[in-house]
Amino acid sequence: MSQFLPVNQKDMEERGWDQLDFVYVTGDAYVDHSSFGSAIISRLLESRGYKVGIIPQPDWRKKESVTVLGEPRLGFLVSAGNMDSMVNHYTVARKHRQKDSYSPGGKMGLRPDRAVIVYSNLIRQTYKKTPIILGGIEASLRRMAHYDYWENKVKHSILMDSGADLISYGMGEHSIIEIAEALDSGIPVEEITYVAGTVYKCKDLSRTYQPVVLPSFEEVKEDKMAYARSFAIQYQNTDPFTAATMAESYGNKGYVIQNPPALPLTQDEMDDVYDLPYTGQYHPMYEKDGGIPALEEIKFSLTSNRGCFGSCSFCALTFHQGRILQTRSHESILKEAFHMTQDKDFKGYIHDVGGPTADFRQPSCQKQLTKGVCKNRHCLFPTPCKNLTADHKDYVSLLRKLRAVPKVKKVFVRSGVRFDYVLADPDKTFLNELARYHVSGQLRVAPEHVSDQVLKYMGKPSHEVYQKFLKEFDKATKSAGLQQFAVPYFMSSHPGCTMKEAVKLAEYVRDLGFTPEQVQDFYPTPSTLSTCMYYTGIHPLTGEKVYVPKNAHEKSIQRALMQYKNPANRELVLEGLKIAGRMDLVGYGEKCLIRPIREGHEKASGEKSRFGHQQGHVSFGRKKTIRNNHTRKKQK
Repeated sequence: MSQFLPVNQKDMEERGWDQLDFVYVTGDAYVDHSSFGSAIISRLLESRGYKVGIIPQPDWRKKESVTVLGEPRLGFLVSAGNMDSMVNHYTVARKHRQKDSYSPGGKMGLRPDRAVIVYSNLIRQTYKKTPIILGGIEASLRRMAHYDYWENKVKHSILMDSGADLISYGMGEHSIIEIAEALDSGIPVEEITYVAGTVYKCKDLSRTYQPVVLPSFEEVKEDKMAYARSFAIQYQNTDPFTAATMAESYGNKGYVIQNPPALPLTQDEMDDVYDLPYTGQYHPMYEKDGGIPALEEIKFSLTSNRGCFGSCSFCALTFHQGRILQTRSHESILKEAFHMTQDKDFKGYIHDVGGPTADFRQPSCQKQLTKGVCKNRHCLFPTPCKNLTADHKDYVSLLRKLRAVPKVKKVFVRSGVRFDYVLADPDKTFLNELARYHVSGQLRVAPEHVSDQVLKYMGKPSHEVYQKFLKEFDKATKSAGLQQFAVPYFMSSHPGCTMKEAVKLAEYVRDLGFTPEQVQDFYPTPSTLSTCMYYTGIHPLTGEKVYVPKNAHEKSIQRALMQYKNPANRELVLEGLKIAGRMDLVGYGEKCLIRPIREGHEKASGEKSRFGHQQGHVSFGRKKTIRNNHTRKKQK
């Protein structure tokens, strides 16, 4: 127990502590592992001499639940946990999920909706003046005015609704130490306005120097074009080397000010973070409930990198971890791997070596380390930049060393490879060794779609690139004397995907000869390029109008098309084919998706959709929709 940070007064007494410096309130169960943000930040503060305690999953219905460790000397740190609480609770269809992997035994209901706001207000009811600093993914991606999918409206910066003093956005190591040092030196929290990677409130702009003034909250709430314009400015100011300070007006309530992001960690700093004295376990108090399911997923996985220059439109990494790659040294990773092999539950298998993208082990080009990433260009989209350094030598070397660690039988790569980056590397050593040593029958890849029209809005390479990768992977697999397959992830209902495009994806699934068990429907989460397109119908970086499938019934049809073999989906598939003008796919030919309706029923051919449509486009009004088993089914 002494290896864990205090969770109650008894733990504090055993350490001889009367008062903590910081109390970390989190929506997750307490897991002391480097894959949990609460563990990293609390252990980092501990390493700097601060006394830190954890209140995991307090009962938000009782304000006493946030007082169990007393009032901290310097402040409360508040996070919803590793996942956004709304995504944690609800499917894309806004239905309740059945399991919370970050709670004891997977039990749901141990954290509130919008956990950061609830926890922060709960603290403020009792401790009127104690500094409150927000962090983690939920706060980070809601740091400015943002579209909220669950309420279908634009909401304030989370700083305005929470009653907190600061947001430490992004990964937070640099900013939280600077904040702690400032508070410890006696600087009032309202005076801490200079720390990179933070957001604060102020009455006017006198504390900032030449900020970029974004459209006001009232403007972005009422005008979708203003929202798209604001998002574009924010998107182009996510790099620590080039970003400007930004200000967003809330009228007589003052401004929310975002400082530029904190600098990325150096390799030595990354090593130090992952060398902190984590126990690697969930707290013993959860033993009676069967532990924490999320730990089982990552217990025998290794974090190799942070950041991603892939820049997929539907991913929030650009706003959170940034596009500059940060990596751990081989020595640091090997040290953790050796320690892992000593665990009594280790069976010889390292489940993953990666990060947001497994095979990224260096910045996409060397200029990023001093000048940052390009504001108006992507590294891989639409084609790899001529300055891209596509080189897997370091990753290959790391994987070889891990395979040689005693007691290690197999090292898997499961966090995903960027296949266009693999193809950009003229040296095929990595691809050959990936196929030979690091895949277990199936390689999961994410082409996301097959229509170049949709892929353009996703920020993904053309379908031709994916097809080329499949050929190369098949060649490498056969060369290794193995029978392995690439299993693709596809997404339905992304902005730009008309019914015509959805049918095209269904045809590709048909030709592959497999039916996806689960279909990933586009989920409009805060601070992604795709979510901005979803809300506004505008591509914020180009001003181009984008078709968006929003109606729940239309989204059900797009999902059903990918699972056209399921008899329960027949009516939805038929409707989608009518809308797309593809009734040629109803029949008995080998290319047909569904069979004609039996004699005596209405004829399928030539019938118009109940919604009235043009080929490849559909306008849904307030009309009664078919409800069947599919639309009632919970979608993950």
